[in-house]
Amino acid sequence: MIFNSLEFFLFLFVVYALYWLVFKKSLKGQNILLLISSYIFYGWWDWRFLFLIVLSTIVDYFIGITIYKTEKQKTRKAWLWVSVLFNLGLLGFFKYYNFFVDSWIDLFSVLGYSLNSTWTLNIILPVGISFYTFQTMSYSFDIYYKKLKPTKNFLAFAAFVSFFPQLVAGPIERASNLLHQIINKRTFNYNQCVGGLKLILWGLFKKMVIADSLGPIVDDIFTNYSSYSASTLVLGAVFFSFQIYGDFSGYSDIAIGTAKLFGIELKSNFKFPYFSRNIAEFWVRWHTSLSDWFRYYVYIPLGGSRKSKLISIRNIAIVFLISGLWHGANWTYLFWGAFHAIAFVPIFLLGKNSKYKNSIIGEHSLLPSINEVLRMVMVFSLVTFSWVFFRSATIADAFSYILRMFSEFTFHSYRHPTGFRMIDYYVLIALFVVYEYIIRRDERAPFKFKSKYIRFIAYAIVILCMLLFYDSKIDRSFIYFQF
Repeated sequence: MIFNSLEFFLFLFVVYALYWLVFKKSLKGQNILLLISSYIFYGWWDWRFLFLIVLSTIVDYFIGITIYKTEKQKTRKAWLWVSVLFNLGLLGFFKYYNFFVDSWIDLFSVLGYSLNSTWTLNIILPVGISFYTFQTMSYSFDIYYKKLKPTKNFLAFAAFVSFFPQLVAGPIERASNLLHQIINKRTFNYNQCVGGLKLILWGLFKKMVIADSLGPIVDDIFTNYSSYSASTLVLGAVFFSFQIYGDFSGYSDIAIGTAKLFGIELKSNFKFPYFSRNIAEFWVRWHTSLSDWFRYYVYIPLGGSRKSKLISIRNIAIVFLISGLWHGANWTYLFWGAFHAIAFVPIFLLGKNSKYKNSIIGEHSLLPSINEVLRMVMVFSLVTFSWVFFRSATIADAFSYILRMFSEFTFHSYRHPTGFRMIDYYVLIALFVVYEYIIRRDERAPFKFKSKYIRFIAYAIVILCMLLFYDSKIDRSFIYFQF
């Protein structure tokens, strides 16, 4: 069941109606409904993997209580390691087992030894496992560092782990935010629900109009890159930048909007990252819940920036490499993470990694300055270059794509695989960028205009575009489901 499907909206309507009409006065009833609904939502893909999320819930629930009750530091740390090893063990087996086995076999083949591949297994990756394992681990970490008291309400904790709007692709929530809201009574708020519906509409637009319409073009260019000129390869990389942004930020908007319908506020996950003025700002604005997770639970425990510059650089490299590996079991993701580490370090050494943390582009004027535009273009170019590694099937394909992009200097107009006019896509992206610039001050209010007539026009254009660009033949699943 995916957000951009009829099944999901029928499911959402039923759950919403029961939540506010039948269980309005019962917090326990609402939480039971959320838990059952979340298990139905997750089991829609493959019910066999429900036991993994249930097992992870049970293990971290009891470990959290045990860590809190234990006074001896060594014992507390031992129980924390049980949580970490259990969750990473699940993640490692289902996501990375074959990757490490294949890499081991390749290493021996380079050394002149031939190993058979009988050790590889036909493993199906459970949807969302990278997200909910990190979420439950953060609960154990926060209790260990005495930032959180464990809950004895197992029902609420289970609903926190499996909350369906953000279960399979985030945002990755900390218990201090989401669990706190699940434990406490929620009341119906009309404005909150309207705000949620607006976010859902905007998320659907980004997914269905931006991401899904660019997907076939990106697939064609990356699959057949050896047949295209440099100009087309650049186009493919740029289009993928917008595809993955529209896909993932669209999912996050729908997730945040859906949670609002149930009186719950999730954290923002995307804050207009392509308007960043350096790489550090990009990572403050892109997939912020994952960036925060690595900052709190990897970077700071390693020493953060409190020690020498060399140690800090080491910590930055570790975070970006792990982040790359988190995204997938492929050398392409490791190179992608390494590229961002290399781009981030100079900003850190110059002491400018926090320069734009609390500001936005064009903050005090209608239009951005020339300097801001140049910086934004530079960051977007670096990020787009890195996406080639992220999107390519193999590391060899990535380097071949890049080599051809910088060596084949001929210019050829790209023809859409199905014959659509390319000018429509160029105009679409240009208008999308302009609109995002207009709403850049608040990522949670995509239709915040004083004039109701302008709001009505915006709604009409968004819905019309969704109808015009909808194609039932396109794979409508979300990119980050594979992570």
